[in-house]
Amino acid sequence: MEANMEKPIELAKKNVATEGQTDETELYYGIDDTPDLMTTTVLGFQNVITAFGGLVAVPLVLAGIAGFGVADTAYLVSAALLVSGIVSIIQSKGIGPKAFRVGAGVPTIMGTDFAFVGPAAAVIGQGGIAAYFGGTMLASLLEFGMSYFIKPLMKFFPPVVTGSVISLMGMTLMSVAMDWAAGGVGAAGYGAPINIGIAVVVFLIIALINHYAGKRFAPLAVLMGAVIGYLICIPMGMVDFQQVRDAAWFAWPQVFKYGITFRLEYAIPFLTGYLVTIIETVGVMQTLGQVTKTEMTDEAIAAGVRADAVGSWIGPVLGSGPAATFSQNAGLIPLTKNASRKVAIAAGVIMILMSLFPKFATLVSIMPMPVLGGAGILMFGTVAASGIQSLSRVKFNNRNMIIVAASIGIGLGVAFRPEVTAALPGFLSGLFSSGISAGTIVALVLNLILKEKPEEAAVPEAA
Repeated sequence: MEANMEKPIELAKKNVATEGQTDETELYYGIDDTPDLMTTTVLGFQNVITAFGGLVAVPLVLAGIAGFGVADTAYLVSAALLVSGIVSIIQSKGIGPKAFRVGAGVPTIMGTDFAFVGPAAAVIGQGGIAAYFGGTMLASLLEFGMSYFIKPLMKFFPPVVTGSVISLMGMTLMSVAMDWAAGGVGAAGYGAPINIGIAVVVFLIIALINHYAGKRFAPLAVLMGAVIGYLICIPMGMVDFQQVRDAAWFAWPQVFKYGITFRLEYAIPFLTGYLVTIIETVGVMQTLGQVTKTEMTDEAIAAGVRADAVGSWIGPVLGSGPAATFSQNAGLIPLTKNASRKVAIAAGVIMILMSLFPKFATLVSIMPMPVLGGAGILMFGTVAASGIQSLSRVKFNNRNMIIVAASIGIGLGVAFRPEVTAALPGFLSGLFSSGISAGTIVALVLNLILKEKPEEAAVPEAA
C-alpha cells in the first residue's frame, strides 16, 4: 500500500524487521511491499490453493444437508468462492472511517467456518436453506456489536495467553494436515503407502525450495511443491478430469437465489458459533501480527472481527454462508517470507474469477489430498513454531507454566476428541466444540484467577 495513503487506524508498527537486517527470519516482502504483478499473482494463487479445501468443504456439506442436486451444489461452491474473494479483499485492505473501520488491513483469507454447520442442520430442517441464511445474518449482529468491545477485552490477552493461542492454532491444524496426507477422511485408500509417499515428496520439495531457492523462488515453494505433486499424481490415475469436463464454463452470481427468512428462532442457534468465531479471529489476528512482524493495535483487531460480521451479511445475499477468518494461510507467511497485503488482495481477485469460471475452480478442487497434506504439515507446523517463539519471551514461572500447559493440553484434547464436549449443555457444547476456542477460554480464565506472586514477578524476562 502506498506510503502516503490515509490510514484511519494505525494498523501496525515496524518492530522487528529493520533496514540492513540479515536475520534469516526477515521477510522478503513486508506488509506494505508490492511485488511485481507476476509475483503477486502467483503468490496470490498459492494462497488460494492453500485455502481451497476449507473454502469448498462447508458449502458441500450444506448442500448435502439441504438435499441439493448437482447444479445447486455447484452454485453454493461458486458463491462461497465469490464471497470469500470479496471479504478477503475487505479484510486485507481495510475500508471505512476509524469508528466504523471494516478489515484489519493485514493479509488474510476468509471463508465459511465449520462452527456453523452443526446448528445449520437443525435450522435447515425447520425452515430450509432460506432460514439458514436469515438466521446467520441476524446472529452476526452479535459479532458486529461485540467488535466495539474488543479494546477493553484485549487487556486479558497478555503474551502468555497469545503465545499459547498461536501455538495451539498450529497444533490443532496438524490433524487436518495428517488426514490430507493420508488421502482425506473417508477415502477408500486412507493411509495407503502411495498417499504417504506423495505427501513426503511434496513436503521435501517445499522444504528444499524454501531453504535453498533464495528470494526469487522461495516464496513460491508451496505452489511449486503442489504443482509438482499434482503432476506426479496424474499418471497414477489419482486425478479425475471428468469433473472438469462436466463443469460449466461460466456462471453469473445471483442475489437472493434461495431467499432469506428472518426469524429470531433461526438466529439463536448460531449465536454460539459467532462467539467461537470472535475468539478464533482474535487469535488469528494476533498470529498474523506475529508472523508479519507487525504490532496489531486493538482497533485493528476490532476491525478484523467487524469484517467477519459484515462478510456474514454479504454471504447469504449471494448464496453463501457466514464469513470467518481462516487460520491456515497464516502458516504461509513465515514459510514463504511474504507478508504483502497486496498478495492477499490478489488472492481475493483470483477467488472471484474462479467463482465465475467453474471449470478453473474444479481443476483446483480435484487436487489429490496427499499433495495438500505435504504442504499443510509444514505450514501448520510453522504457525505452531511462531507461537513457541512468542512463548520463549514469556517468564516461565509456575503460574505461566500452568496457563500454557492447561491451554494447550485442553485445546489439543478437544481437537483430537471433540465428542468429549458433545454432551455438554447446548451453549457450552458449542463454545468448547473447537480446540482453539476451548484452549483460549482456559487460558483467559486461568490468567484471571491465577494472580502473579511477588517473587514470580521479580523473575527477569527471558532473552
